Amino acid sequence: MVSIQVVTAPSSTKPGEKKAKPKLAIHPYTVFNLYAQSISLNKLFFFGEGPDSTAAGRSVFGMTETIVGGDVIKPVTEWPVIIKLNLSLVGEINGRFADLRGNHGESSLSIEQVYTEAMAPGLANQPGFIQLGEGVRIKPVLFDDYLQLNYLATFQQFIAPSDSHYSFLRWTVDLGHNFNLYGHTQSGPRDTNGPNECAPALGAEKCAPVSYSRNLDGTIGVRLLLSESMTSGSSVVPFFFQPTLGGDINGSPALSSYQDYRFRAPNVLLLEEKFEHSIWGPLGFTFEADQGKVALTRGDIAFDHLKHSFATGVTVRAGGLPAIFVMFAWGGNEGNHTIFNMNTSLLGGSSRPRLD
Repeated sequence: MVSIQVVTAPSSTKPGEKKAKPKLAIHPYTVFNLYAQSISLNKLFFFGEGPDSTAAGRSVFGMTETIVGGDVIKPVTEWPVIIKLNLSLVGEINGRFADLRGNHGESSLSIEQVYTEAMAPGLANQPGFIQLGEGVRIKPVLFDDYLQLNYLATFQQFIAPSDSHYSFLRWTVDLGHNFNLYGHTQSGPRDTNGPNECAPALGAEKCAPVSYSRNLDGTIGVRLLLSESMTSGSSVVPFFFQPTLGGDINGSPALSSYQDYRFRAPNVLLLEEKFEHSIWGPLGFTFEADQGKVALTRGDIAFDHLKHSFATGVTVRAGGLPAIFVMFAWGGNEGNHTIFNMNTSLLGGSSRPRLD
């Protein structure tokens, strides 16, 4: 991946002007990101669309996707009330180019041997997409650092100029809540970091030290994710751009006791509850519970008939944050799953668009 980041800052003091009194607070800046990334995966699973897919319907395929584009994060600092909300406007423009291929070297059948274009939209044709996105994010810190919110609402347009049959719209609401048990837990590296940065604040030259704190750290997290897709006429959402639940994808476990990519559909609902606490030295303990569902139609998204999963294990903490997770997941009706991942926030986030 190649990434270029531009930060706009206020001009320096003019000659003859009295130097302003320094402030301890970090001023939020507008950040532009330019990036190009390509990923090629030879072993991806497709079980069919919707909540009624079965484990027996597993097929395998390979996929390459290239994303070229940019995004911007514009803090809103004109009004004191807005500043307290830590409100930012976000936008993106991307070119997305996907290429699917069969995989005939696994125990499961290759995707084209099991599914057709009608059963897996986009299987026969993968046009290039222009993808636009706009959104609003608030990240206030409340009650003397005991409560940290991370709310993000986005609206995206996926436009296939060569074949409008695959064009669609998507809106997403992602509501994150962190309750810090001791009021001093770090919220993590700033989300304007590039892919090779992990500084905790703008202006910091170094990452947080890879050492543990002797203070107790503990966090309870609650998250609600809701995403729905909209089409017009006979248009469809390509299956490779549909949200998925199941396993641990890109360091983000969701219904983790199930196989990776187990459930896939244009619409998704996910609830997550997490608890993480330091134990001794760099070691910590974590417990997670997930409830979620996917749906073929927007009207089927509701808080009933949710799949569920649990996971627990140990964490290795670095710089005051859990950096490595080793967990055992159970609770679904399709077996167990062992998870090993690293905290992706340690490598920045804003300049890495999701692949779906």
